[in-house]
Amino acid sequence: MATVEECRTALDRFSANLARAQGDMKAATALDRSLSCRISDLDVTFVGRLAGGGIRDVVTVDGVPAEKAQIRLTTTGDDLVAMVAGELSFAKAWAAGRVKVQASLRDVLRLRSLL
Repeated sequence: MATVEECRTALDRFSANLARAQGDMKAATALDRSLSCRISDLDVTFVGRLAGGGIRDVVTVDGVPAEKAQIRLTTTGDDLVAMVAGELSFAKAWAAGRVKVQASLRDVLRLRSLL
């Protein structure tokens, strides 16, 4: 089972990947939205902001935060690490219910190229 530190490292890697995005992916990173990533098996949520081509101001919150982010992801630590490492396809994980996304339809359509 992935640790909180490994999940944080995966999010940092994902943010760095966003910063290097080109073309259509670069346009998708132009969003300015609150973001949360709930790690269900660790009972923690990473909360931050998707802005400026990366994930900014990330803090760790125990459990579920009181305020809902505009874009909310829920997955396990192992699946987060595997998706960021390219070992697990986001589309397959989403179709299998291993990752859940709650966001406006418009944001989901823009984010699909990132994930």
